[in-house]
Amino acid sequence: MNKIAIIGAGKTGRGFIGRLLWEAGKEFIFVDKNRELVEELRREGAFPVHFFGRCRETMTVNGFRAYTWEDEETAAALAACDLIFVSVGGTNLPAVGAELKKRLSADKPYAVITCENASKPSKTRSDAIGLDNVRVSEATVFCTTNDGGRGTDGAPLAIHSENYPYLQCDADLLGELADGINIPQIRTIHCFGNFLTRKLFTYNAASGIIAYMGWLYGYSDYSAAANDERILALLDRNYAVTNRVLCAEFGYDPDDQAEFALLSKKKFTDRTISDTISRNAREPQRKLLPAERVIGPLTVIARHGEDTSVLEMTAAAMLLYDAQEEDAWREIKVEKTPREILRDICGLPDDHPSVERILSYRDEFEKAIPGR
Repeated sequence: MNKIAIIGAGKTGRGFIGRLLWEAGKEFIFVDKNRELVEELRREGAFPVHFFGRCRETMTVNGFRAYTWEDEETAAALAACDLIFVSVGGTNLPAVGAELKKRLSADKPYAVITCENASKPSKTRSDAIGLDNVRVSEATVFCTTNDGGRGTDGAPLAIHSENYPYLQCDADLLGELADGINIPQIRTIHCFGNFLTRKLFTYNAASGIIAYMGWLYGYSDYSAAANDERILALLDRNYAVTNRVLCAEFGYDPDDQAEFALLSKKKFTDRTISDTISRNAREPQRKLLPAERVIGPLTVIARHGEDTSVLEMTAAAMLLYDAQEEDAWREIKVEKTPREILRDICGLPDDHPSVERILSYRDEFEKAIPGR
């Protein structure tokens, strides 16, 4: 696969996917609905990627072409591609799928990789495209990127990025097309569902602990919360339990899982990565769902007879969480008691052993920390 497109020239599309492809020596095009951004990409012809903590030299990505959906050349440019990455907000997936359907040929195979941490993005995109010759996969994005605006060198399209080296995607959804992606930075993984569970238990659960316990302790800066000794102790306890359970559940090598967890901790405690508690804690009603980052691992860890206390504390902090922009969550907390939230949103029956412990932690936190 030699002809590549990236749909969405934002932080991830430009600063992560574009950067990986440029490192691999691949030529590619951008397609974005923002005409102002596309015109700036054309005018500048390049953009710098600065790495957090200056852990490596700034990289200048160039050699690309950029289009809007309305440009006359877009249809031919997309139809000629073999591999298409899509990096847009989850709510925009159906619209992008409809645009692709109008422009892709019906007589050649395409591999489409959705680079959004959304719910079943590949199915959403497949349904929207509706072409049998298009294989739609999904990837999980570990790399943190920030839109740098005008960077230290004055460049208008600068991106600040974590030095994360690859993108993992579902090989089974791509079928035989997975073999044609000869890009070391793009890793096609079989049994991707297990890999997503591994990520959820290791990365997302840790992120939830930092975000909600950090809020409870009065932090607004994410990395500052992650480096609080109390939160570090909770992270270490939960990583140890999670590592044992994932190895028992899926047969992962203990050393490999320990390294995976360590990469997670290193990412979250890196003070050079700018992030906020509010961004990571938003929409607790979604993050409290049964298959999400707190209740999902909690139930599996409980099934293995391991310590669930850190996730119970996190769930308790989530029940207390409040922010001005969280109108939907505030409404839920008015309509439902904490016990009803645990039952109706988290899917925990009233007789689940964690329920009383979560409620007890909630009451303890509410009394100990005024205003929280």
